[in-house]
Amino acid sequence: MYSVEKARAGLRDERLAQGIQPQTEAGAEAGNVAREPWKAFQVRHRSMELKRDAVLLTAAHLFLEHGYQKTSMSLLATRLKITKPALYYYFKNKEEILVECYRNGIGEIDSHLDRSSEGHGTALERLRLYVNAYATAVLTTEFGRCVALIDDGELSVEGQRGVRDLKRRLDASLRSLVEDGMADGSVGTCNPKLVAFAVSGAINWVGTWYRPEGDLSPAEIAGEFTRILTGGLGPVGADRL
Repeated sequence: MYSVEKARAGLRDERLAQGIQPQTEAGAEAGNVAREPWKAFQVRHRSMELKRDAVLLTAAHLFLEHGYQKTSMSLLATRLKITKPALYYYFKNKEEILVECYRNGIGEIDSHLDRSSEGHGTALERLRLYVNAYATAVLTTEFGRCVALIDDGELSVEGQRGVRDLKRRLDASLRSLVEDGMADGSVGTCNPKLVAFAVSGAINWVGTWYRPEGDLSPAEIAGEFTRILTGGLGPVGADRL
């Protein structure tokens, strides 16, 4: 699974392998490259995997900035400072790139679920961790925002099927945690399907109005949404958030 941290770490590691320390002027330049993944193509010896990751992250930037329809392969190639034929070496078309952005966004959220499931605690406690991770991904990562904001209706039938299969993973994870909560007594009797719809709908909507320059930080928003969306799920008579 791709992550922003993975790409940035890969860029830093390549600089360090060349004996360039972060404190040097060249090291500062490496930090700039890490923040601007499209610069990965400016060094020819970088791995294909790292360059493919740079294509994905740059495409996610452009999809969110211009919309899927207005982001052409030509625009993406221009931003990466490579030729359009070179871009097709990594992906066969724009649709494949968007589906992969969805895959990585949902994968990032799922990885948080896997980690939360490893810990002890009730299903409701794990659900809170998952809702917080879901909201954080939408607020802080390009791929998470793609999951929330990019309409899959512009894709082909095959592309839509692939994306909706991925989205069903999120829905299934949420429903499963609610069902586990009812089984262990931490969640009151409810309809898991409606709970999953309410959670995903509310969190995805955050991506439409959130602005980084706003008064609330991503952590504050994610925490408050977690409290609101899960606070009423406990059994009747139990203390609720």
